[in-house]
Amino acid sequence: MTWPPLRTELQGVEPYGAPQLDVPVCLNVNENPYPPSAAVVADIATSVAQAASTLNRYPDREFTELRSGLAAYLNTSGGTGITADQVWAANGSNEVMLQLLQAFGGPGRTAVSFAPTYSMYPEYARDTNTTWVAGRRHDDFSFDLDHAALLIAEHAPALVLLPSPNNPTGTALEHDVIGKLCELLPESIVVIDEAYGEFRRDGVPSALELLPTYRNLVVTRTMSKAFALAGARLGYLAAAPEICDALRVVRLPYHLSAVTQATAGAALRHADELLASVTELRAERDRTVSWLREQGHTVADSDANFCLFGLFADRHAVWQGLLDRGVLIRETGPAGWLRVSIGTPDEMGAFKDALTETLTAMLTEESL
Repeated sequence: MTWPPLRTELQGVEPYGAPQLDVPVCLNVNENPYPPSAAVVADIATSVAQAASTLNRYPDREFTELRSGLAAYLNTSGGTGITADQVWAANGSNEVMLQLLQAFGGPGRTAVSFAPTYSMYPEYARDTNTTWVAGRRHDDFSFDLDHAALLIAEHAPALVLLPSPNNPTGTALEHDVIGKLCELLPESIVVIDEAYGEFRRDGVPSALELLPTYRNLVVTRTMSKAFALAGARLGYLAAAPEICDALRVVRLPYHLSAVTQATAGAALRHADELLASVTELRAERDRTVSWLREQGHTVADSDANFCLFGLFADRHAVWQGLLDRGVLIRETGPAGWLRVSIGTPDEMGAFKDALTETLTAMLTEESL
């Protein structure tokens, strides 16, 4: 027997995580490159200091004030009439997703997504003993509703997990797709993961608009991306109150610390300022997509703060060439594709230079 006595299905599995390397330009984990301002930092520090004076006591188990603040924000970000009892939060959207699988998945139940999709989804299923089934998308990464209907009829999933914008492709789902999925599975949970929702292009709606229509719809968000709070670890969702109540059954006691609640609350007070960088990042994304296409690359349409581009016969060689020049991007997605997070103009300039130099060097080597 192997030691320690790890579950059989976990033996030999590498922990999830993108490379964390000390390089000049990190564009691999879709972080917001603009740190909080001094005013935001000061407000967070004051709020945390106030929370620190009561750390001998457990935090508000229901994080009531934070849920109200998140509901108010969502009503400015695609939602209407969302109330505190329709909001749930946890330590990052990863924990939110895991709680959804704990509550609505499990042995004898199935979760479905459609590849390419977020690589953590099958791990949530594995960790909760939920059967995992991955369908497919069209070659251009748009959603294949006919294929989805057949897969749903075959497997009758308890949950459908769909990022919109999709990670790693950046493509968003249309309302009629989401609505059809909710109608196909009236007794199941349809989760639309809007981790990158704030970055969607003008005219692309949020799934929050559909909450009043479908009781089985869940829309998740995070403060890690648009709010530039990746280090704070705060994810949340909006759904029917009974779904939020169900998650209270599986949450760990006092799962959101007083420090986390204070930090998130302070950030929400500065939402306008923190989200101001989103406009620049969207513009930089669109410039990057245009530049990549001008260079002859194929680029997926993106409503996120990253671009998936290719196609490369040896994508690892391209990734390594960029890394050798001080630029770290992500080797992820279908074979032949690479993903670059959107950084500051200077960072994106460094990326463009490194990519040009790498591909020129590779062509030179091939011609020798």
